[in-house]
Amino acid sequence: MLGHDWRIGYPFVGPMVLLLGGLIAIPFFDAIRLSFTARQGNRNVVVGFDNYVNLLSDPFFRTAVANTFVYTAWSEVFKVAAGLVAALLLHHLRRGRSIVTGLVLLPWIIPTVVTAVSWRSLFDPIFGSLNEVLTATGIGPLLATLNVLPDWPAAWLSDPDLAMASVTVVNVWKGIPFFAINFLVGLKAIDNQLYEAAAVDGASSWRRFLHVTLPGLRYVILVTVLLSTIWTFNNFDLVWLLTQGGPGSSTSLYTIFAYQTAITQLQLGLGSAAAILLLPISALLIWILTRYLRADGGRPDGTRRGRLLGRAGRPLLYATGIGLLAVLFYLDANLFIRCGIGVLVIVGLGIGFASGAEALGQIRSRSIHGSWLGRIPLWVANAMLLSFILAPLYWVVVTAFKSELQITTRESLLWPQPWTSDQFYALFLDHPFGTWFRNTVIVATVSTAVAVLLAAFSAYALARLKFRGAGALTGIVLLTYVMPAALLFIPLYRILSALHLTDSLGALLIAYPTFTLPFACWFLLGYFRGIPFELEEAAMTDGATRFGAFYRIIVPIARPALLTVGLFTLTNAWNEFLFAYVFITDESQKTLPLGLQGMIIGDIVPWGQLSAASILISVPVVVAYGWAQRFLVDGLSAGAVKG
Repeated sequence: MLGHDWRIGYPFVGPMVLLLGGLIAIPFFDAIRLSFTARQGNRNVVVGFDNYVNLLSDPFFRTAVANTFVYTAWSEVFKVAAGLVAALLLHHLRRGRSIVTGLVLLPWIIPTVVTAVSWRSLFDPIFGSLNEVLTATGIGPLLATLNVLPDWPAAWLSDPDLAMASVTVVNVWKGIPFFAINFLVGLKAIDNQLYEAAAVDGASSWRRFLHVTLPGLRYVILVTVLLSTIWTFNNFDLVWLLTQGGPGSSTSLYTIFAYQTAITQLQLGLGSAAAILLLPISALLIWILTRYLRADGGRPDGTRRGRLLGRAGRPLLYATGIGLLAVLFYLDANLFIRCGIGVLVIVGLGIGFASGAEALGQIRSRSIHGSWLGRIPLWVANAMLLSFILAPLYWVVVTAFKSELQITTRESLLWPQPWTSDQFYALFLDHPFGTWFRNTVIVATVSTAVAVLLAAFSAYALARLKFRGAGALTGIVLLTYVMPAALLFIPLYRILSALHLTDSLGALLIAYPTFTLPFACWFLLGYFRGIPFELEEAAMTDGATRFGAFYRIIVPIARPALLTVGLFTLTNAWNEFLFAYVFITDESQKTLPLGLQGMIIGDIVPWGQLSAASILISVPVVVAYGWAQRFLVDGLSAGAVKG
């Protein structure tokens, strides 16, 4: 009744079930309970649905919800367009691909707080360089003349008409690598014979792109977009670090509203209700994702997509797209016009490059001597991509090596003269940076080790063993993986406060498995499913136990996947901000992202020290990814994308 492998299956998944139940299920139901209560004096009383009724009539909450939809929709549109162009560039690159790929990965690798520091310094109207560069090139005044920008020089983060567009650009910059790498994996999986057959039939380069490339990427595009949409919809840290929801409420998201209501104003019930009220949106996206994964069985060809959409799938998809555009225009017409122009530019570049890439292949097949002519557009396109990717990071580096006088007087704007390490010395003298670094190393390494160890056992059991409840538990893992952090931090804060665990690293070690363990398990599921069963059967035929076959056969084969998931998990723990921001106030217990955020006091922003700290935070993760880069694409193709 319990299944053939229950004796080993249940012990393998038991620790993960206990952790997920204690850290996600209990806080989730506690959040629902809290949403029906309100604080009166020193106690919470039951108020029924009053919190939900009050939220629906609250203009600040309605603004936050509208901002969340606008921010998510435009971010995903740009990520898909820019990510596809970047993937095509990398796919057709023959020399230096690994170097360019590593550089493109940088926005995804570096901590979110570093992203915020780099872009805030660029956007700064006094100390930043973006306005000066755009003025010198004539682009800024031209955009103002065309009414794309409301004024020049632009106040990017302090102008209510520009703030949402600015934070969207930053989110797109950070998300392009995730889309590009997943699309690159999908491009590698497309059979070249399909392109050859289409060329023989007389299809143009554009038609081959439209009818071979895009259908071949359909599965990867949908899974990537759904995952990214869920993450973006529930984003907190990036927008908070850039604007804290301002100016006014122009960039306030529902997660920021929930945080300010629950933690700042101590209205835990109202904050929980704000998070739960938007939960159906995430639930719908999760349902579509799980249905599609099951309908297609993880196969790139998507031959069974009809089970998801039915006969009316394509008209429904078109109607949804048109309706979404109408809603976006209604919510913010000015932003719609600005973003629409940007999308048209990126799509035009993508179409042009798609045709150029096909022409490049034809030139190579005809003449080796003439192939360098076809590479020129490719080089130009890669240079444009790398310029967009590296510009904020370059600005952080040059700022870190400037003296305080150079920063305040704006001397040597793009190249320090002379270079100095004063900011690094000041960082350690003025702040407990070493303590922040030590705390981050402890929390990240311990949480990563626990997550990878438990996920390896659990994913193997769910992928290979037969026991009752395995299918349901697999779906629960995916649900917990995409569970909004905004829904968990309020009840977790209440639970940890009651246990007197706030302001300690123990609070983070307890909270971090809520996102590290489900991610690691879901990633490894796809990899273990791809390992042939015959290898284990042969080992057990020779006398090995099931655990022995797992330890001696599966683990060595899965080392690339374990390394990849370890790196991703370590990066997530290293970069985490929301839980640390909510649970930690003691300076001696802060992690690096929280410490950097605390260096900004009101309007006083030590750009030099922040830039120096950003470099030191990013170096360990960048070095780790550089060392393991050769495993990443293989790990993604066998793990996360197939999940």
